[in-house]
Amino acid sequence: MNALLGKCNIDTVRIKAGTCFVIKQNLLFIHLDIYKMALKGVKVIEMMGLAPGPLCGTILADFGASVTVVQRMDPDPFDVMSNGKRMISVNLKTEEGVNVIKKLCADSDILLDIFRPGVMEKLGLGPEHLMTANPRLIYARLSGYGQNGFYKNKAGHDINYVAMSGILSLLSKNNQPPTPPLNLLSDFAGGGVLCTLGILLALFERTKSGKGQIIDTSMTEGAAYVGKWLFKSRELPIWSGEPGTNALDGGFACYQTYKTKDGKFMAVGALEPKFYSKFLEGLQLSEDEYPQIGNNEHCKKIFQEVFLKKTQEEWCQIFDKLDACVTPVLNIDEVDKHEFRVSDSAFHRDANNMVVPEPAPKMSRTPGISSSHKHLPMPGQHTIEVLRELRYSKVDIEKLIKNGHVYAVTKSNI
Repeated sequence: MNALLGKCNIDTVRIKAGTCFVIKQNLLFIHLDIYKMALKGVKVIEMMGLAPGPLCGTILADFGASVTVVQRMDPDPFDVMSNGKRMISVNLKTEEGVNVIKKLCADSDILLDIFRPGVMEKLGLGPEHLMTANPRLIYARLSGYGQNGFYKNKAGHDINYVAMSGILSLLSKNNQPPTPPLNLLSDFAGGGVLCTLGILLALFERTKSGKGQIIDTSMTEGAAYVGKWLFKSRELPIWSGEPGTNALDGGFACYQTYKTKDGKFMAVGALEPKFYSKFLEGLQLSEDEYPQIGNNEHCKKIFQEVFLKKTQEEWCQIFDKLDACVTPVLNIDEVDKHEFRVSDSAFHRDANNMVVPEPAPKMSRTPGISSSHKHLPMPGQHTIEVLRELRYSKVDIEKLIKNGHVYAVTKSNI
């Protein structure tokens, strides 16, 4: 961040001559040099798929990479992650369409493959072909069960991958069936984020060897790896009971969420004795009567009754003055409006007034710029632009469009 410039009342981004002005509602706006973004100059080809692949591409784009999304001829109605990326529509069922992808990969740094094992090979786009033409290409493969093994060709979703990782078995309570934690663990943490990590590791290694490599990201293995501490800590006393009865899985009264008078919630993480003492101080309860260890269910019942006597805001006013590990449970649609969140500029509103997190982690010299500041591209919006860069002639581009090998949103600029 080079300078703090002033105040304004709108959310937007202005880019001019390599300088980006990020304008935040009612906040100082910041001037950044986009030429100093960490991944500036890195070219990524993202084969469009479901959420994990687009997240990986978005993280790379947020930190400066140029990402081109290859979409099928029938647009994906669920695409919400292509902001800041270029969008081309290609018919992968024709030789001419496949040749477009080959030309793209010949001059790119990274290919993100989100298909089941073997699909890209059948198209003639497997690593043995593309990496022969471009030995520096990093071929990142992101799938549910990885490229090898018994389940490699089976369909699945996050719930299946986290189940097969072993982690889902821990997410139950009172002998009830395990509850999947949305699709955070396998799709995003074990999938999109770890695939991004693999890409960055390969980029770093390439600076020494000059060669690309294949990255095999299994969302099942990724979820297990993210949970490595859980595997290694099984013998610790904190896991002595059945799932749902332990310190960190909702079994303790001092590690719970509690409903407030206005139907909202507070999160309590007062595990250490010093925090528990402050927690009880906020509730105006005696530690002699409600000890941290012992009679856990009775404490839960009393804490529930006490929290229902005040609104979330009233509890916030109390615990803001106490270091007790007690915080409000912020609504995802209003998280940017909370005093703490507003002060740290961790979110912004996009063109549809949706809350979007800013890139993390924050970097002092080469910070990210959220691609969500830009509009979602239309299918085929950048097809002609990309084909021109690949040195297709005007006549060739017209033929590709006419014969259904590619789709372009407009032919006016051919």
